[in-house]
Amino acid sequence: MIRMDTENADINADIKAIEEVVATVERTQGAKDVEGFLALFHPDALWTTGHGKVLIGFDAIAEFTRAVLPAASWDGEITYEAVHTQFLRPDVAAVKVRQVHHSPEGETEGAPLYVMTKQDDGRWLLHACQNTAVRTE
Repeated sequence: MIRMDTENADINADIKAIEEVVATVERTQGAKDVEGFLALFHPDALWTTGHGKVLIGFDAIAEFTRAVLPAASWDGEITYEAVHTQFLRPDVAAVKVRQVHHSPEGETEGAPLYVMTKQDDGRWLLHACQNTAVRTE
């Protein structure tokens, strides 16, 4: 019984840490904090943007982010919420994210999928991510 309680506590701590990464994505994107955003990625990460641009490896993600994020503009606020976390292994999680752009014209939604890996130091990093727009029609 003690082992199960410990496992539940570990899982809950991992879920909380994963949710904090998602919250940091929101915070760093909103603040256009390039280096804070890039600190969330594994060195071997893959990232596919909401427009389908495939970025392989940290260097490609960094180059794209440094070129695009500082000049990005949007009306309103964009929020991110981890809505489902599925552990594929104790150190690998698939995280479904709800991304909502709240603007004066209305809301639009994205449905990113983040595959995250737990590092030896306990940090969770973005490893393979796909951002997808949600169509309402």
